[in-house]
Amino acid sequence: MLSLSDFLVEHESEILHIRRPVDLDDVGALTAQTSTPCRSDTVLFHELRGYEGWRLVDHLFVDRAAQARVLHCDPTEVVPSLVRVLEHGPRPLVEVDDALHHHRILLGDDVDLGILPIPTHTDRDPYPYCTNFAVHRDPETGQWNQMNPRCGVLGRREMVSSFVTPTANGILARHRATGTPMPQAIVIGAHPAWELAGVYTHPHEGWWELELFEAITGHPGEMVRCRTVDLMVPADASAVIEGFVHPTRTAQDGPSPGPTMLFTPGPNQQPVFEVTAITISADPVMRNHQMTPFTDHQELPRLFHEAIIYRRLLGMGIGIRDVAFIQGGGALTCVIQVEPSIDGQVTDALLQVMGSSFTNTKMVVAVDPDVDIYDYRDLMYAMATRVDPARDVLIVPHTRGWVFDPSAQPLVGALPNTESSRFPSLGSRWGVDATKPVPYRSSERERFERAWPKNWGRVDLADYLDPDSRPTTSTS
Repeated sequence: MLSLSDFLVEHESEILHIRRPVDLDDVGALTAQTSTPCRSDTVLFHELRGYEGWRLVDHLFVDRAAQARVLHCDPTEVVPSLVRVLEHGPRPLVEVDDALHHHRILLGDDVDLGILPIPTHTDRDPYPYCTNFAVHRDPETGQWNQMNPRCGVLGRREMVSSFVTPTANGILARHRATGTPMPQAIVIGAHPAWELAGVYTHPHEGWWELELFEAITGHPGEMVRCRTVDLMVPADASAVIEGFVHPTRTAQDGPSPGPTMLFTPGPNQQPVFEVTAITISADPVMRNHQMTPFTDHQELPRLFHEAIIYRRLLGMGIGIRDVAFIQGGGALTCVIQVEPSIDGQVTDALLQVMGSSFTNTKMVVAVDPDVDIYDYRDLMYAMATRVDPARDVLIVPHTRGWVFDPSAQPLVGALPNTESSRFPSLGSRWGVDATKPVPYRSSERERFERAWPKNWGRVDLADYLDPDSRPTTSTS
């Protein structure tokens, strides 16, 4: 059985370890400092004051290096590896009888969410927010579903649970129509491959997102039945919160930031989740998704978006090297690294991505393979030297807006709660062609040849440094 603890041991040397005791309220600010424009670290807190025995981990998908650890590939191969996961497709999950989180089982009056190290993410958050994934099942079709809600702690045995996907809202609507409680299980600290599988959001009728686990890891996904609800969860989880979403009760959710790092949309009413059981492993790891500033919150939910866009551009005959929703783009900016061979291909590629099924492709930038799409200096350099705004910027008005984009205009009146939810919204999109002229325009292309030092790419600074001359960062 693969587990998060095993994963952390396997990659121990690649993780930033915080071994001194840390207050739970300081976790977010400390985590945020591990992410810079040049480097991001998976961070593991070994001791949380007031939560004996718990560790806490974040940034499991914060950059290509972290993502590559989960996919067992080179960082340059993350998106092609995700394409191969999709081509491999789902495989049946295996039901087992026992689970790591059955070590400690809390039922009835023993249930207390206060024993879990659930952080408060910002000063404006009304509650501590659990940001792990949830499991549901459609009462009519039997279709399983995964969703990443934010669950605010209302009390010992109650949470407010945000419903953020059409599938989950459809399941909730069917329970509300019959007045029946909706079973829900929140999975904490499972192997990161479960998280990756679960963020697949493209249509997948007849199979469950979590069935991609085997395609990611090469190992069958092991599931176990919950104790108080008729659901299954990964057997390797550190903890599971079981219960029922009430068909009529609601509570205030938010203000709390979305992936744009803004408090958009604002506070709204979301259903109350009544907790019936908490199960915990002997060596529990709280998986936190810090919501600010540049974290897994931007990276993880868009990984399969990148793979789908990559596959579409490949199918158009466009030379595609990489696709990335860059952190600084607030989950609204997609950069495509292309190698066009004829005029018009970049325009086609920009229109394809802007017209994709993802409402957060607000800005799309196309660059050449010689531009490092993860280095903002390189991106700005390409936009500054290779773009004529009158010629190379495409603006498409009156497109679907994203609920997390404060510049989008909610279509008030379209749905009963549009004003508070911001869905649906209307906005615009823009594409930027920051590529050089195509190769057969050699005389024009020469103007964009970059200047590099002699022997650039042939010598490595690391070969000339003594171990004690390297900059060091304290990890304890």
